[in-house]
Amino acid sequence: MPVFGQKKYYGLTGLKLNIAIAVVAGTDFALFGYDQGVMGGLLTLPSFLHYFPQIDTANPPLGSNPSHASNIQGITVGGYTLGCFFGAVATIWLGNILGRKRTIFIGSTIMIIGAILQASSFKLGQLIPARLITGFGNGMNTSTVPTWQAETSKSHRRGQMVMIEGSLIVFGVMLSYWIDLGFSFLEPSTISWRFPIAFQIVLALFILITIPGLPESPRWLVLKGRDEEALDVLCALSNLPPEDKKIQSEFQAVKDTVFEMSKGGFKDCFTMGPNRNFHRTCLAYVNQMFQQISGINIITYYAATIFEQNIGLSGFLSRLLAACNGTEYWMASWIAIFTIEKFGRRSLMIFGAVGMSASMCVLAGTTSKVSTGLGITAAVFLFVFNSFFAVGWLGMTWLYPAEITPLSIRAPANAIATTANWIFNFMVVMVTPVAFANIGYKTYIIFAVINAFMVPCVYFFFPETAYRSLEEMDEIFHKTTNAFNVVKIANEMPHRFDKKGNIVIAYEETEEARMFQERRRSSIAREDASKAVQEHKE
Repeated sequence: MPVFGQKKYYGLTGLKLNIAIAVVAGTDFALFGYDQGVMGGLLTLPSFLHYFPQIDTANPPLGSNPSHASNIQGITVGGYTLGCFFGAVATIWLGNILGRKRTIFIGSTIMIIGAILQASSFKLGQLIPARLITGFGNGMNTSTVPTWQAETSKSHRRGQMVMIEGSLIVFGVMLSYWIDLGFSFLEPSTISWRFPIAFQIVLALFILITIPGLPESPRWLVLKGRDEEALDVLCALSNLPPEDKKIQSEFQAVKDTVFEMSKGGFKDCFTMGPNRNFHRTCLAYVNQMFQQISGINIITYYAATIFEQNIGLSGFLSRLLAACNGTEYWMASWIAIFTIEKFGRRSLMIFGAVGMSASMCVLAGTTSKVSTGLGITAAVFLFVFNSFFAVGWLGMTWLYPAEITPLSIRAPANAIATTANWIFNFMVVMVTPVAFANIGYKTYIIFAVINAFMVPCVYFFFPETAYRSLEEMDEIFHKTTNAFNVVKIANEMPHRFDKKGNIVIAYEETEEARMFQERRRSSIAREDASKAVQEHKE
């Protein structure tokens, strides 16, 4: 085992190493946000529509109609999210085989290939498959990065670290909007849209270069029997020697959990037993689904189109407002970074859903009629909706599923949950142009009702995970008997760590530790008995 203090992980330890992991993970999410937002600002660009006239909903090509063009536009934009879905599905099987770092490396490589194909497109037949390829790589990454982040973070900093990732998703969206706006001045040159699409390669290359030198998840290493490497990572992450009581307690907690759950796999996501795997997989899946059916991607993908075609602003002003919208969205996301640990996951999710529902109601009312005053109000509430989403749901679905699922199924369960993100993302992106073309302002009413429904669901079914170690969440679910009492149990069970990460209750003193030790002794006794019988037969 490498000697404690030996220079590795770029010479970083403790908080600096945690920040380095957050930077690389955050860059991946900035890449994700950038790729989500970049296409929205190009959909009304003349030079872009010259090569892809089939997606022009304002002036559809001869022999077509707005409804058909809206379908093609939905397929083109949504092809990326469909690719993400298949990438997430692939990670269900590949995640635990490859490990967290290798999966992210491969995913980023695939994204670079897809971005090159997108930026060099001349026909729709090349652009759509290229977006599928890019999405496939991103689906692998977004299924893995939150797990890697959660498994290398301390319980008192985990929420903040992942919320920074959420903020960086929006930073990527914002960056794409401003680059779209800036390069639109190069019209009619195709650089006006080829460069914005190609720029994502820069972010992907940064990930490829930096991730090999960072630590693998200690929990995955234990799962694979690489205990010495796992202990070394834990020491580096805490900047403490191996014999430190805190390190030994954390290492033993991880080992006991792995010992108990090492036989888990994809099929175990759909079983109950004492770990309540299916219950926890469902919570992760629904959490991701709620984020997407809130309606956020109406704005993320189609902000410039909404400003131009639904509110009636000019092309330049629409792209400018979309960029400003993305900037305000990013600024609002920082609120969650400083409140996620103070108020907890549940409070922010409920707060966000209430605000989003109210915003959608206002948008429905203000877009039901055409007037300058109502148009301005509608534009303002596109900003307001984004703010509530940024605080309550933006980073939450990359944090909560990784916290709620047990180690043995964490990779496949998070991949399953991420498929919900992408398949419902695809549904919303596909339906939005068609819905606006057919039912107009009533589209917002549908999303207002959905967001209102999310409030009681979170209150009654989603347990709090703030200041809980990943092993503590296992203990909470071991005590759970049905979907209705898990919130109560989580609220009543004492915390092992305080709000600064200090040990309050040593792992060895917990009922969970005693249970694991008893099961381990029983398992060893059974193995010894089995060996004795075998030796007697021989």
